[in-house]
Amino acid sequence: MKYFHLVWAALFRRKTRTFLTLASIMAAFLLFGLLDGIRTSFAQLGQNADGAQRLQTASKLSFIETLPLSLQSRIVGIDNIEAVTHANWFGGTYQGPRNQLFTLAVASNYLELYPEVEVEPAQLEAWKRNRTGMLVGETMMTRFDWEVGQRIPLQSAIYPNSDGSLDWAFDIVGVLRAKDGESAGFTGAMMLMHYDYFEESTPYVDGDVGWYISRVSDVRRSDAAAKAIDALSANSPHETKTMSEQAAMASQLKQMADIGLIVGSIMGAVFFTLLLLTGNTMAQAVRERTSELAVLKTIGFSSTSVLAMVLAESMLMVVIGGTLGLGLASVTGKAATAGSGGMVNLPPVGVESWMLGLGLMLVIGLVVGALPAIRAMRLNIVDALAGR
Repeated sequence: MKYFHLVWAALFRRKTRTFLTLASIMAAFLLFGLLDGIRTSFAQLGQNADGAQRLQTASKLSFIETLPLSLQSRIVGIDNIEAVTHANWFGGTYQGPRNQLFTLAVASNYLELYPEVEVEPAQLEAWKRNRTGMLVGETMMTRFDWEVGQRIPLQSAIYPNSDGSLDWAFDIVGVLRAKDGESAGFTGAMMLMHYDYFEESTPYVDGDVGWYISRVSDVRRSDAAAKAIDALSANSPHETKTMSEQAAMASQLKQMADIGLIVGSIMGAVFFTLLLLTGNTMAQAVRERTSELAVLKTIGFSSTSVLAMVLAESMLMVVIGGTLGLGLASVTGKAATAGSGGMVNLPPVGVESWMLGLGLMLVIGLVVGALPAIRAMRLNIVDALAGR
């Protein structure tokens, strides 16, 4: 830009005010980067080639309602269904309620439907042979400093075991790892136990499962397969709702909280405050330079040039602060995940978040600079030099 040096000098005319404003913009976009990364991660659950082949069947009433185990053999017989497995929520805590664990009781063929999750073959065989064996995500292994072969005590606030207590014990026989980065966070926090052992050990589960996972041969006929599955239990006490894995995850999350709405509400409040703050800074900066702007017009700068310089100053300030904020969010997310040993798992700031952030920076810069720029453009030279 021809007049960039003038824009830069004007931006840092009052260094203290500029740095404080930049700090506010950085804080806003740091929060945006972290929250939008979380929103994107939740939105992309199940959005992969393997997930597209999976259907999830749960109770039509609520995902906490169980389904009869006998339904599995009927689902297998449906056209386009090539494999079926089932799972049940166990929950569980370790060393107190503060350490909630994502623990599932699953069928022995569960991982066959999740090729994006890998386990060493020897460990997988050891798990299948050990009734009390458990496969643990590598994030959990790091978080609690567990080792393969270790016996760990867990508690469940939902399911007592056969002796009536809430205390359970499992043997770690293998580690779950993600083959790709997209599912690393979800896989790393997962813990899998045997459904057969779970059913035998608690009086509260008697031939019931939490949900079914089916793999289709032809993704294009998934809707027909889903309708056929639901037709099996139509007008029965355990009617089902079958949908794609992504849709099922989104539905379950919305029953607990609308992540998109929460993130949108927080960021709306943050950016509204940022508009007021940055707009006030730009208005004050232009007001202080009224005589200088009049001099620029006197020596030949057009009104359009003055308008463009003020807008460029506003946009430059927001872009600098916003870029630093998103960059800090990228570093902070990685540092928090690594430093917590997996206890805090913040997703990275992806390309989508960067593009959305840059768009917001330009829009905010234009909005907060519009009124001061128009005022500068309409400035009367005589009145400005006279201090009127």
